[in-house]
Amino acid sequence: MTDVLTENATTNAAAANSQSGPTLTDFVTRAANGQAADGRRDLVGLSRDQLTELLGEMGESKFRVKQMWNWIYNRGVKDIEDMTNISKKLRDRLSQDFYIGRPVLTADQKSSDDTHKWLMKFHDGNEAETVYIPDRNEDRGAVCISSQVGCTLTCKFCHTGTQLLVRNLTPGEIISQFMVARDSYGEWPTPANGIRRLSNIVMMGMGEPLFNYENVREALKIAMDGEGISISRRRVTLSTSGVVPEIVRCGEELGVGLAISLHAPDDDLRNEIMPINKKYPLKELMDACRHYPGMSNSRPITMEYVMLKGVNDKPEHARALAKLVKGVHCKFNLIPFNKWPGSDYECTPTNDIKKFAHTLLELGYEAPIRWPRGRDILAACGQLKSESQRQRKSRVGGCGNASGDESTNVVAAQ
Repeated sequence: MTDVLTENATTNAAAANSQSGPTLTDFVTRAANGQAADGRRDLVGLSRDQLTELLGEMGESKFRVKQMWNWIYNRGVKDIEDMTNISKKLRDRLSQDFYIGRPVLTADQKSSDDTHKWLMKFHDGNEAETVYIPDRNEDRGAVCISSQVGCTLTCKFCHTGTQLLVRNLTPGEIISQFMVARDSYGEWPTPANGIRRLSNIVMMGMGEPLFNYENVREALKIAMDGEGISISRRRVTLSTSGVVPEIVRCGEELGVGLAISLHAPDDDLRNEIMPINKKYPLKELMDACRHYPGMSNSRPITMEYVMLKGVNDKPEHARALAKLVKGVHCKFNLIPFNKWPGSDYECTPTNDIKKFAHTLLELGYEAPIRWPRGRDILAACGQLKSESQRQRKSRVGGCGNASGDESTNVVAAQ
């Protein structure tokens, strides 16, 4: 992953190089690689294989891996010293080179409808937002996790898309968002009976998950590990705007639920509101969906469709959608547009959304309306954004084209 340097690090590099000890640039570089300012490495985000290799180099057995995994991901400890069934000697050795990390909370907001949003700052100063969305009818809900700081897609109706891509999040930064949510709701250790408030994970936060696939994959493997956080793969959904080459791979390697950020029934309209369609047009996208491993009657693909007044909300659009998805076992989620500062779009009136849903239902497709949650704290679909700034005109490893102004100031969603 390409390291992202702050302006201060660049500006002060020459002066810092004349001093003894690590420079600010060193600190930023370490942070991007999961290291603290003192050079210690974060244990959160390491795979089982990495942890096994690490402990093997220290002369420890695989049993220690199981113990540490349990402490970090089942019990949620934040300090190596709290691993009480591990010898003091080994804890001291580990503490010299490693730590158990969490992002720093810079904002913690609750909506009037109990939606909960956290703004999390990582070690290099960049931030991302995470949202817990409680179910209206049950005492559980989903944690909406970000995969990138900013986004490279620039979808016209999405607030996050106005914040240019800064960088990919690491596996540790991705899974630690869920861990912070568990900290907040006191759900450590992992409930043995499977009854928990934070029951689902949706990769629907800031960024395009399939532009950071390897890191997202490793984070979700940790989340789904039965001896740790233990979220069933049936309760994990990944949303993509249509990165066709990675869709089938995601199904083969993870087997999680798939949601497609669709929003238009034809290429002309989708090209206009979602520029990614120019690279991966609808025919290719639908072909990938038809071959998605794990698609079944009990687990259809979800087609997300934001309702934009006068843009994509006519009965003819609904009929075109039904024709487009023929052969894909899917359902639609109709999303009333969530207004954000500076947007020119308006939400389709409620009665017209209901008519649109009815048209799809008559054509054989479920089309529930996903009523907005957390609007009063800008936590609803398409509203997430942080204050992190894009610093360089470069491509971040694994991501698509991220060209733009070298330093773009953005206004926080807070």
